[in-house]
Amino acid sequence: MNNEQSIKIIGIAGSSGSGKSFFARVLSSAFPEHNVIILSQDHYYKDLSEVPEQERQALNFDQPEAVDFELLGTHLYALKNGEPVYQPLYDFAHHNRLSETRYVEPKDIIILDGILVLSVSSIRDLCDIKVYVDTPLDLCFIRRLQRDIVERGRTVDSVIQQYCKSVRPMFLEYVQPCRDHADVVVKGQGDMLADRERILELMNPVCMDNKA
Repeated sequence: MNNEQSIKIIGIAGSSGSGKSFFARVLSSAFPEHNVIILSQDHYYKDLSEVPEQERQALNFDQPEAVDFELLGTHLYALKNGEPVYQPLYDFAHHNRLSETRYVEPKDIIILDGILVLSVSSIRDLCDIKVYVDTPLDLCFIRRLQRDIVERGRTVDSVIQQYCKSVRPMFLEYVQPCRDHADVVVKGQGDMLADRERILELMNPVCMDNKA
């Protein structure tokens, strides 16, 4: 099976709404489907079952303490060593983990996206290639507003309040500084195909077989 030397982890960080998840999909399309998996930091938010739902809505989900990085690190380490894991799933409408999990088998390429994946050293050190998506904050906010209303059932006021209270301040404190740790900085606009090629150039040629 795959081993630690052959399995590569690509970490993609950037502001909320920067285009991380989009770029993760663009990048994954360069590899055969059976050789790549995308993991999202968002599914590793800590379980908040003991916290009333109304109180959860006021919590700061943009700081490292909100994420179970210990579990994420354990899962990344296991996958890199060829072992499957059961990834948690998160309910963004109710700010809590779901009871079911996702069975994830190790793949040659693991793409990890999340605002804080390069901010936490234990996760950053597991990444073979580190990418930062640098997108203007006004565009990031517009994207987040559209996503949270359409996909997560939020109101305009709640999105604005959360953005001002935690998203932007935590970006300035934790996310933006991790740009300095990136091997590659990309712009989260357009089709990002040229940016994909930049990442592929950094990778071992054995991992660079495109889809037929």
